[in-house]
Amino acid sequence: MREVTKESVPFTAAPSLRDTAGMAAALEAARKAQAAWAAMPYRERARRLRLAGTFMSGHIDAIIGAIHRDNGKLPLDALAAELLPAFMSLDYYIRHGKRFMRPQALGGGNLLMFNKRSALVYRPYGVVGIISPWNYPFAIPFSEVVMALLAGNAVILKVASVTPGVGAALAAIFAAAELPAGLFTWAGIPGKEAGPAFIASGMDKLFFTGSTATGRELMALAAPRLLPLVLELGGADAAIICEDADLDRAALGILWSGYSNAGQSCGGAQRILVHQAVYEPFLEKLCALVKALRPGADLGPMTTVNQKRSVEKAVEASLAAGAVVAARSPDYIPEPGDPFADRYLSALVLTLPPGAPAGTAAPVITDEVFGPVTVVIPVKDDEEALRKANESSYGLTGSVWSRNRRRARLLAARVNAGAVMINDHLMSHGLAETPWGGFGDSGLGRTHGSLGFREMLKAQVVVDDILPGAKRELWWQPYSAKVYQGIRAITEFLGGPSLASRIGAIPGVLRIVGRYWSKK
Repeated sequence: MREVTKESVPFTAAPSLRDTAGMAAALEAARKAQAAWAAMPYRERARRLRLAGTFMSGHIDAIIGAIHRDNGKLPLDALAAELLPAFMSLDYYIRHGKRFMRPQALGGGNLLMFNKRSALVYRPYGVVGIISPWNYPFAIPFSEVVMALLAGNAVILKVASVTPGVGAALAAIFAAAELPAGLFTWAGIPGKEAGPAFIASGMDKLFFTGSTATGRELMALAAPRLLPLVLELGGADAAIICEDADLDRAALGILWSGYSNAGQSCGGAQRILVHQAVYEPFLEKLCALVKALRPGADLGPMTTVNQKRSVEKAVEASLAAGAVVAARSPDYIPEPGDPFADRYLSALVLTLPPGAPAGTAAPVITDEVFGPVTVVIPVKDDEEALRKANESSYGLTGSVWSRNRRRARLLAARVNAGAVMINDHLMSHGLAETPWGGFGDSGLGRTHGSLGFREMLKAQVVVDDILPGAKRELWWQPYSAKVYQGIRAITEFLGGPSLASRIGAIPGVLRIVGRYWSKK
């Protein structure tokens, strides 16, 4: 089940930026290339990025192999959650990017400014930095790089230190796009050095996906420069299972969203809030599915030994707080030569019985566990489910499971999360048209969709005066009692307390209107 590719030869490109000493030169080259790239017609930028897609389609097995070798992700997880979203995002952004960049006329706000016409215009930031994570090392940076390039930016990309093969794959893909030299840079800077180096370099915006703790550190470093950031951080997502839910679908959906990628998904289901009327049958179904998971076939390893230890500590602390193991998947039997043999964890379903000594302080409730662990909690009604869902400091994603779609939509609107799915979970990250990002400790800004694309652009307002022959605005110097009274009349006309007072202000308004064309 762990056979990966027909094409087993890994990508061999080395980082074009190996350490912080080369950052200044890389930034200078990026700025030079970006000026020419931004001046190209959008059609030409899109044509070149289609070449990247053509290269990618011819190397699917090799890319899956690179992902698998770097972080242990099962081939099907790599195909469905990394390659498929990448192809969809490339097509979507090429087709819609020009529209996202199109100037937008702004309607007039009030009669006083009848002579002004405003529009939003969008400009690339310049050089965009992207620091990407190890859990989805291909799909996350790929879509961000595509959006940045289509928007006219240069990109310096830092992939996770434990996924250099994926970095080489991305470098090969974007090399196929015939980009100007220096426009795309793959940085091999060590993880702890990358954030400070990117912020200090003078680049124009930074996109970071990773832990909440690191996101806070980067935000503090960026503050003196007022460097704009987009931070996609952690989650401890809640799924609300209503009493009228399709329990078979809900159990399968929670299984996939909570345990695919070995639970290493910031938007995966972790806290499962189940109406007490269906708590026992739902728990039975989920436990049966988890017990049937096949390590190495349905359940992959943790990416790093450190992450395995982190999850083990969270589980131990949760058990000490009163949580109980309701189900466990079979132990992994190592295959010969498996480099990830020591990184497997059994998938767990935990419950938290009423009266647990410190249950609400269990890490599986309060923290992002980032492993194959869920906790199933009974709730008496929708209101209790919402209260528990929204108690978390995180607000990345959530889900509502119900056969009544109107009820589900009303509940979803009250969940404090950046993305809420109905009768599904986690998958919205794969929808290119759907913005991704959260509230609270889950970060700020958005990636994906029109909002994510426009994060790659600076919005500028252009205001045009269309009044023919006008010499001045009504409120310009020199001031006088006549000017004061005229502006006062306009104020009364716009906001007077009664219809009579607004009508009474009209003569004063007419007396000052002629000042538009007056030299005095």
